[in-house]
Amino acid sequence: MSSPPPRWPGFPPLSDLRSHLHPSDLQGLAQLATRGTLGITGLAEKVQGNVYKTVAAPFGAAGRAFVDRAAGASGVKKNGITGLVYGSVKGITRLAGGAVDSVFSQVASRTPVPASSPQREAMLAVLGGVLGDQLQDSSNPLAITMSLRHQGQSLPLDKAALAQHLPQATGKILVLVHGLCMNDLQWRGDEASPESGHDYADRLARELGYTPVYLHYNTGLRTSVNGGQFAALLESLLKAWPVQPEMLSLLTHSMGGLVARAACHSAAAGGQQWLGHLKHLIFLGTPHHGAPLEKVGNWVDTVLGSNPMTRPFAKIGQIRSAGITDLRYGHVLPEHGQGGDRFEAGPDTRPLLALPAGVACFALAATLAAASTDLSGPAQLNGKLAQTLGDGLVPLSSALGQHAEAGRTLDFAPDAQWIAFETGHIALLHSPAVYAQIRRWLA
Repeated sequence: MSSPPPRWPGFPPLSDLRSHLHPSDLQGLAQLATRGTLGITGLAEKVQGNVYKTVAAPFGAAGRAFVDRAAGASGVKKNGITGLVYGSVKGITRLAGGAVDSVFSQVASRTPVPASSPQREAMLAVLGGVLGDQLQDSSNPLAITMSLRHQGQSLPLDKAALAQHLPQATGKILVLVHGLCMNDLQWRGDEASPESGHDYADRLARELGYTPVYLHYNTGLRTSVNGGQFAALLESLLKAWPVQPEMLSLLTHSMGGLVARAACHSAAAGGQQWLGHLKHLIFLGTPHHGAPLEKVGNWVDTVLGSNPMTRPFAKIGQIRSAGITDLRYGHVLPEHGQGGDRFEAGPDTRPLLALPAGVACFALAATLAAASTDLSGPAQLNGKLAQTLGDGLVPLSSALGQHAEAGRTLDFAPDAQWIAFETGHIALLHSPAVYAQIRRWLA
C-alpha cells in the first residue's frame, strides 16, 4: 500500500477542511474565486491576442487589420469580436461575484464567530504566504493581521489584561517567530507527526524559566513591512509586561529570522527601548542570503516572459507574494529590491545589514545529508551537494550567513554556528538535537 502524499504541517486534506471554515472564510474564498476567474479570462484573452499577432505578422497591414477586427486591438477592443466575448465573461463574473460576496457578508455579520482550529489556521497561513499581500490590498477577510499570541489566542497588550492571560509570567521573555506559510501553532507540532511533543517553548519555560509568546503574522507581506510591525508590537509588549523584564530572547525559524533582523533595524532607527533588552537571537534555517526555490521561480518568469507566445503565462508565476520574492536574496531592508519590477531577474545588490550590535546571535543550519558527510572538502561531490541542498529549502551557506563575497558574510562567531544533519527544514521545529543546542546557547 502506498503511503499518503506529504503535506504541510497541520494542513488537513481538502475533504476535511469544510468543517473548519468560518462564514467569513467562505466570503474570502468566494472573492478569491472571482479574482481567479477574472485572471484566467484575462490570461486566455492575452494568449489568443498574441497568437493572432504572431500568425498575422507575415501578412503586414492586412494581418494587422484582421487582428484589429478579431481581437479588438489598436484601441477598439470593445468593438472587437474577441474583446466583446471576453468583456461579457468578465462582466458576468463580476456581477455573480458581487452577489455571492454580498450574501456571505450578511451571513458572516449575523453568525457568531466560532473558535478557530489548527487546521483552519494552517489553511490561512498557506494562503497568506502565497497571496498575503493581495489579500491585504483587497481587504479580503482571509488576510492575517499581525499579533502576539499565547496558546493560539491573541494577547491584549495592556498590563492588567496581560497579567490575567499570563499569571505565571517571569522576567525572561521568549518570542518565537514562525516562517513562510506557517503559523504560531505549528511550533507545537502536527498531531499526525511522530515528532510531536518536542515543544521548544514549553521545555524552555520549565527548564530555564522563560515565558513564551508567539508572533502570528502575514508572511506574504514584505519582510521590511512585517519587521516594522513586529518592532512596534515588541515595544508595546515590554511596556505591558506584568513583571519587570529581565531579558528578551527571539527564537526564529526560516523567514522569521529575516523578519526579526528587520525588526531590530527598525527599532534601532526608531530608538525603541525593547532592543536594549534583547540578549539572544537564534536563527533556525534562516535564508540570510536567499533560497534557491524563489530564484528558480524568478528564472521561470524570465524564460516565459522572453517569448511573445508564452509571455502571458509568466503572470501565473507572478501571483506569488512580495514575502516570497523577498526570499530570492534575503531582502530585509525597505530599500532592498526597490526601484524595479520585483519579478525581473537581476543581480543581488543588497547593502549589507549587519547583525544587531550587543546581541548574542546564533545560526543553526540543517542538511539532509548523513553526519558522516565531509562538508569541508571542496573536492567532495557529496559535500558540495549537501551544502547546496541544505535542509531541502535553504542551503547551508545561506543559513549560516556565509557569502561568496567576504564583505557580505554575517559575523556569526564559530561557536555560534551549528549544523543539524539528517534534518529537513520543517524538522528544525521539533528535533531533540536542535532543542539541545538551543538550550545550550540560551543557558
